[in-house]
Amino acid sequence: MKTIRYYMAPQSPWTWLGHDRLIAIAKRHGAEIDLRPADLNRVFPVSGGLPLAKRAPQRQAYRLVELARWSKFLGVPLNLHPKFFPVPGDDASRLIVSAREVAGNDAGLNLAGALLRAVWVEERDIADAGTLRAIAAECGLDAGALDAARDAAAAIYERNTQDAIEAKVFGAPWYEYRGEPFWGQDRLDFLDRALATA
Repeated sequence: MKTIRYYMAPQSPWTWLGHDRLIAIAKRHGAEIDLRPADLNRVFPVSGGLPLAKRAPQRQAYRLVELARWSKFLGVPLNLHPKFFPVPGDDASRLIVSAREVAGNDAGLNLAGALLRAVWVEERDIADAGTLRAIAAECGLDAGALDAARDAAAAIYERNTQDAIEAKVFGAPWYEYRGEPFWGQDRLDFLDRALATA
């Protein structure tokens, strides 16, 4: 079975721009997606990266140019200045892990997409517990079952983050296929070709 490791963060605009395309590519090649939400705030310092607010002004400005460019090119809606951003992604990430553990990988991927859309399209706060419950319900997930999986999800999220650090991940989205890394949604064409030639 072809397996793509998918390190992601539910508050990342680049992850949002690539999420549905990754799922489509995986389906086309009969590949499984190993969904691994990870804590970028712990990945960045280890890898030499900086959180957005600490980056130089010219880098922050160019980021907005690229986001607008890719949003238009892909036809994927994206609000460059969402109401709830920057936003912590830890609780949302743990919820994605819970969904995967309780309802399966497809449920986790569906919830991840809904949470990304919530930030970048719908002006919703994914750090708010009520908002998280509402989005989970909209995805057809049982809140009680997700709550019961909370402790296990926290441990998996911690492991995902440590695995990301050990795998030399330095940003999101990050895809890995057969040991080959692909950083960013703009590398999805390369991942597509790697899957096609395997």
